[in-house]
Amino acid sequence: MQVAFVGLGTMGFPMAGHLARAGFDTVVFNRTAATAARWSAAYPGRVAATPAQAAAGADVVCVCVGADDDVRAVLLGPDGALGALVPGATIVDHTTTSAELAVEIAQRAAAAGVGFVDAPVSGGQAGAEAGRLSVMCGGEADTVERVRPVLAAYGATITRIGPVGTGQLTKMVNQILVAGAVEGAAEALNFAMAAGLDLDRVLPAVSGGAASSWYLTNRAATMIRDEFDFGFAVDWMRKDLRICLAEAARRGVPVPLTELAESDLAASQARGDGQLDATAVIRLRRLATAQPAADDADDARPAGADRAADVRGTASTG
Repeated sequence: MQVAFVGLGTMGFPMAGHLARAGFDTVVFNRTAATAARWSAAYPGRVAATPAQAAAGADVVCVCVGADDDVRAVLLGPDGALGALVPGATIVDHTTTSAELAVEIAQRAAAAGVGFVDAPVSGGQAGAEAGRLSVMCGGEADTVERVRPVLAAYGATITRIGPVGTGQLTKMVNQILVAGAVEGAAEALNFAMAAGLDLDRVLPAVSGGAASSWYLTNRAATMIRDEFDFGFAVDWMRKDLRICLAEAARRGVPVPLTELAESDLAASQARGDGQLDATAVIRLRRLATAQPAADDADDARPAGADRAADVRGTASTG
């Protein structure tokens, strides 16, 4: 089977590599030619000059780029992959996009006799490198089954959710959950440090119970050490949450925690932390802790005492 892979970013680079090493005839395209050359030096496979050239003769075209407009450019643009595909081929879009885009591309593909699966992934850079991603698929059942061997090269869990668009909607669910986990970890760890607790004792204690999460297990140590030069960038996480917020607004669904997380990510971008791992939002908590607001310098009450009193008063009066 010939597979084209378009987009060799943090996720796409190792994903395409898994395909090549699994024995697929792999052709890659990346807008930055130097990255494609580096991929070619690391894996067996060929490099194409355009998405259309990569797609020529391909049975499956996988796409993993930045956002909706990037997907349109590499699939529908003048040198787009869709125009080079023959009927019976399939496009698999791993980009996190709007559900509306998935439906739009699927319709354009169907008109050309080409199948389409929206298949965003979760697992981050580590999951992509290990070939242990979770793949959330939207598309016809037979189309998903047709590309399952391709997805299995880098997917540990491959789930068909429903028709086209449901893969992207499921990724929104995923990112809402992730946003809550990151916010919770940042706030809790900052509280623990401010309280002077021994984190070597605290983390095993809380990780063994209901408070455990992937972020607490895999990112707590780096958050404490202020290390963020890896993983899923603030810029990309904010992009994903903006998609979630737009969909939630369209459906009239309240998502206050997601709104808070998106606001914190925007503040991190303003600090110049956009390329750091999204857990860098803990820096915002540290800054706020280091400079507590007080109207009276002689008032030694802990920050939040007034609010706590208000809450107690409200509770006591029913």
